[in-house]
Amino acid sequence: MSGVRGTGEPRCQAALEVLASLCRARPPPFGLDVETCRSFELEPPERSPSAADSGTSVSLLAVVVIVCGVALVAVFLFLFWKLCWMPWRNKEASSPSSANPSPEALQSPSSRGNMADKLKDPHTLGFLEAAVKISHTSPDIPAEVQMSVKEHIKRHTRLQRQTTEPASSTRHTSFKRHLPRQMHVSSVDYGNELPPAAEQPTSIGRIKPELYKQKSVDGDDAKSEAKSCGKINFSLRYDYENETLIVRILKAFDLPAKDFCGSSDPYVKIYLLPDRKCKLQTRVHRKTLNPTFDENFHFPVPYEELADRKLHLSVFDFDRFSRHDMIGEVILDNLFEASDLSRETSIWKDIQYATSESVDLGEIMFSLCYLPTAGRLTLTVIKCRNLKAMDITGYSDPYVKVSLLCDGRRLKKKKTTIKKNTLNPVYNEAIIFDIPPENMDQVSLLISVMDYDRVGHNEIIGVCRVGINAEGLGRDHWNEMLAYPRKPIAHWHSLVEVKKSFKEGNPRL
Repeated sequence: MSGVRGTGEPRCQAALEVLASLCRARPPPFGLDVETCRSFELEPPERSPSAADSGTSVSLLAVVVIVCGVALVAVFLFLFWKLCWMPWRNKEASSPSSANPSPEALQSPSSRGNMADKLKDPHTLGFLEAAVKISHTSPDIPAEVQMSVKEHIKRHTRLQRQTTEPASSTRHTSFKRHLPRQMHVSSVDYGNELPPAAEQPTSIGRIKPELYKQKSVDGDDAKSEAKSCGKINFSLRYDYENETLIVRILKAFDLPAKDFCGSSDPYVKIYLLPDRKCKLQTRVHRKTLNPTFDENFHFPVPYEELADRKLHLSVFDFDRFSRHDMIGEVILDNLFEASDLSRETSIWKDIQYATSESVDLGEIMFSLCYLPTAGRLTLTVIKCRNLKAMDITGYSDPYVKVSLLCDGRRLKKKKTTIKKNTLNPVYNEAIIFDIPPENMDQVSLLISVMDYDRVGHNEIIGVCRVGINAEGLGRDHWNEMLAYPRKPIAHWHSLVEVKKSFKEGNPRL
């Protein structure tokens, strides 16, 4: 009967129910045995699947609730340990130090009140401020006094910094528009400066590294000695009857060795610039570092032109089977440096190191004038002299281009007129730039002398640069202009070659 009952089919269930009802009837119907009904009634009824499933879900829910409760209890204990136990433990650890009170803690309330009253006195406050500057860690000054003084200093500094920025001129807006963004021209305030006491509370007792820096005098001397390649002795005299300049090469001393045997075969080339077609040369002296030449050279030149001429001496080492090595050169810019050339005058000059003969590109004269109130820079191109011939006719068609630079970028450029077929043009033309006074330390001028070509590109004869970051005469001319505002300052500048990395968009010398 149990096997039939375990099938779980609907018909079997219905048959079992009918049989159970028949067994419960008294007396039982015909065909049913009393023993069979009794054994059927004694068997335990099976649970339905739905009841078993409901019991299992209740037990699982109970387990989930218990696990969540345990987790919440653990989180609560962890927070309690972090918030209550650790601060209380740290307080107990620091409690022994409170057994020895500091001198400030031993002060009575009345003394502290007196200190607070003294802070209201300006004379006492100035004295305490100086005391704080001398030593921030001094035990003689209470901590409350130091904090009060610091708050007063910060409040005083905050009031001083509340200044209004002056409005800039509308004429300079175009210049500021071209400046790089990282310069922040509009945020620069040169009119108001904070006192050094507010920015640097103390300077006594601190080590200043700049006081221990030694000037590199020895390094400069070493560099100058490294560039010097011996000395040369020559004399100059002018023959008024024949209108000839007589150059006498006497001797050279302490020349560097260029050969493997430890000596050189020196000789000298002589030019009277700007004319390079007339080249004269001494004899070659074999295997010596102290040659004696004692040779005369004649240059036909009118006396009036001597002021515009330069003497160029190039010292070479002769090599039979390869290119001659250049030892160095000497350039005498002023022929009247030693005398008026009426009598022979001996001159000693250091031979400067050079790897190739320098080319004389000419000179340019211009003046600089700056008006700080108007923010106007005026460059007047006056004239050029002894420019390099760029055309096959032996002349050039020069004009001058002036570029305003800021951090390597060209902001503006202006040009002069073109002078045809000349090597000594005269311009007398003014070029004006509007530059605010606060930006004068960030800009420079690049002056380029160009040769105009009707067909093809214009060629650069030479360039020079003036500005705070320029070198030599370019920096000195700029500083002299700033030192004497509203006054034109004129100088001659030598033109130099442009490096291969020079580009119109990024001009750099």
